[in-house]
Amino acid sequence: MRKRINKYMLEIRRFEKEDITRVVAFEQELRRQEPDTYFWRADETYRKQLESSFSDSRFNTAISFIALKGNKVIGRADASIIASRSDAACYSRYLDWICVLKSERHNQVAQKLLEAVKSECKRQGVGLLIALMAENEEAQRFYRNIKDASIHDTAIWMDIK
Repeated sequence: MRKRINKYMLEIRRFEKEDITRVVAFEQELRRQEPDTYFWRADETYRKQLESSFSDSRFNTAISFIALKGNKVIGRADASIIASRSDAACYSRYLDWICVLKSERHNQVAQKLLEAVKSECKRQGVGLLIALMAENEEAQRFYRNIKDASIHDTAIWMDIK
């Protein structure tokens, strides 16, 4: 889907295996623009993990979208089904990642990526999208302005050692 956003054409589409080189370049540019923000390296190991994810059955329920400005990835969103016997359903998805290059923010890119994820959720009969909110002020503002959303709970990350 191509949409005109401000001064440029933006394409939002599924992340496919042939996009790996552009996605790795996007991840590297994220780290260049914000060197103290991301927890893992976008290196050759990451590239190999991305490649294998396309044939790994554990990723069958994952959905990933990229935002392209011309031929360059400027944003990405990823979500996966939450399967839990607590409600005996796969009613919700976890929004694992939504990020836009710092130099491209405030142009509705993240909102368009989120719309794509929500649209796919609706198509699949998923009624709830759950996300962890990043601690930075910019991310907080983004999440607090999402229509038809409410903030619940606090997250904790536990390392398994």
